[in-house]
Amino acid sequence: MKATLARFGLTALGLIAILVFTLVVFGLPIGPSLHLIIQGAFGDKYGVARTIVRIAPLLLTGLGVTVAWRAGMYNIGGEGQYVIGGLCGAWVAKVLLDVNSPAFVVSILVIVACAAGGAGYGAFAGWLNAKRGVNIVISTILLNFIALQVLSWAVAGPLRQKGSTLPWTDELPQAVMFYRPDRTSDLHAGVFLALFAAFILYFVLFRSRWGYLVRLVGVNPRVAQVNHVDSDRVQVAAMALSGALCGLAGAVQYLGISGQLSTEFSQNWGFLGIPVTLLGGLHPAGLLLSASYFGALLAGTANLARFTEGGDTLVYVIQGAAVLGLAGTRSYLASRRPSVAAEAA
Repeated sequence: MKATLARFGLTALGLIAILVFTLVVFGLPIGPSLHLIIQGAFGDKYGVARTIVRIAPLLLTGLGVTVAWRAGMYNIGGEGQYVIGGLCGAWVAKVLLDVNSPAFVVSILVIVACAAGGAGYGAFAGWLNAKRGVNIVISTILLNFIALQVLSWAVAGPLRQKGSTLPWTDELPQAVMFYRPDRTSDLHAGVFLALFAAFILYFVLFRSRWGYLVRLVGVNPRVAQVNHVDSDRVQVAAMALSGALCGLAGAVQYLGISGQLSTEFSQNWGFLGIPVTLLGGLHPAGLLLSASYFGALLAGTANLARFTEGGDTLVYVIQGAAVLGLAGTRSYLASRRPSVAAEAA
């Protein structure tokens, strides 16, 4: 427990140091810049709401990447699964609203469709790897581009708003959107979906037989094979669950924020989920902290960008620096372990 708390404290201090160092590199005054970032993330109820609604998609896509990587499937296609999930949800919404379905039914089925669309897209990449030997990294990267092209085609074609020439879908009625306790802020009930998903995934990965098989296949596929575990089936299933979680991120954004799809629906949540996963240590609890950090950064640097040049790019620099710093630290500690053990002997 003490070791975990110490590791957490060192990581937190390291992330703060990276933030300060990045401000210095950009030539920004440290004190005023940190004040603007904190004010934008936590300064008032609107800042807190902006932070929380950014945490939700980061957490969901991070969870999706985690379950795939735990199975040894290095899924880089979270953005494509997010987009396809959103498209499936928009298609279901269009069909159901055209026949005047109840708003509650539409909301539930849109969430299901988003998860199913992402799951199918993820499972397809897993199947290509298991049955056709297609490298999972390459296939998921390329499937991202296909998803973006499908999005552009759909919002300009079959899903385009009635009577409009602009490439966007019909706007969802307020009754279909996630509940908002305060209409003047972005905070919506969909954030609880992300928290619930993190809670469930923890029990799936660490308290279920299937989760044990996922981790076994990811760590030592030979041992899994000796114990007659169908590694291909486990990995394809893990990719399906990974895609479903990324598709849920699409549902959260669609039903909670945008209310309609356009070519701007893709906002790199799937890619941003990768550093969230790495900093979170591929553990749901760690991901919650990591997503909170980057969600606050996204909200805070958006406020910084209003007053300084380049403020909106800080978060990407910090993400890259944080991941590289963490990877370097872990590599150094790993290289030190043998020598420490030798000295102890």
